[in-house]
Amino acid sequence: MRALVTGATGFIGFHVARLLGDRGVRVAALVREESDVSALEALHVELCRGDVRDFESVCKALKGCSHLYHLAADYRLWVPDPWNMYQVNVQGTINIMKAAMKMGVERVVYTSTVGALAAGRNSRPSNEDTPVSIKEMIGHYKRSKFIAEKEVCKYLEQGAPVVIVNPSTPVGPMDRKPTPTGKMIVDFLNGMIPAYLDTGLNFVDVEDVAAGHWHAALHGRIGQKYILGNRNMTLREFFEVIAAITGRKPPKVRLPYLPVLCAAYINETLSKWITNKHPRIPLTGVRMARKYMYFDCSKAVRELNMPRSSIEGALERAIKWFEENGYIGRMRCSGRAKITL
Repeated sequence: MRALVTGATGFIGFHVARLLGDRGVRVAALVREESDVSALEALHVELCRGDVRDFESVCKALKGCSHLYHLAADYRLWVPDPWNMYQVNVQGTINIMKAAMKMGVERVVYTSTVGALAAGRNSRPSNEDTPVSIKEMIGHYKRSKFIAEKEVCKYLEQGAPVVIVNPSTPVGPMDRKPTPTGKMIVDFLNGMIPAYLDTGLNFVDVEDVAAGHWHAALHGRIGQKYILGNRNMTLREFFEVIAAITGRKPPKVRLPYLPVLCAAYINETLSKWITNKHPRIPLTGVRMARKYMYFDCSKAVRELNMPRSSIEGALERAIKWFEENGYIGRMRCSGRAKITL
């Protein structure tokens, strides 16, 4: 079996590529010319230069592939110009689906996000079938992924063999950029988080997410969505786990929402029109924190045999990796504290 993985230089994509290789799959990765591919070279992955925004390069990379794992996405909470995000997340997905149909791929696993699903109601978990509309999508990332998922559904109606997976909030090693969640861990380790907003997320071991992709390809029902998640936790509980692992003190101050929201509006305005630097308090993150992103992940456990590894273990591996790879101290921002969203 030969499979193409897009987004293999990213956090989840790397783990998917590694797991596929461990399962004996011949893995090809669609990578841009400027991408850092050192981690993939260590896995002996076949590198196919191209871009999801370039239809012909996708078709070329898909030659000889029976399976396609589409994970490539522009994932940022703040973008000064969102045009490229929609080009990657929406048009890139359309190109991928068109190419998969043209090249006769047997199975496509499309990686969406729980951000494209309904948030929990009154701290109660939602699931794959909870009604949701684009009006509930906060920020360009969620909106673009919501639209992209709708485009995938159009190709399902044309007979595309697609299974959709919606990862929650993954943690673990090899979060190289890092993701917003990885940045929270790094900021905590760097002593930059004195306070937090009251919110909740569903956390999952990134290696379990990779396994969920593999099982979705083997056992997932075409046209179905599967939430790849594990444990619902408040942000306070999340930091308490990290504190217990590291022996450091968790943030004790819970900030009121409205003053932080006002500060985020001011901060983002300055970032967009004056500094052109990432805001220290991203408005999208603050608005997202208003709702608990709790999910019922039982469908993936039941139908895909989705593993549910310890979140403590995943965080231990993440912390060890960040420490061993120089993220502690190196990513301090002039020693100034930050508010965690």
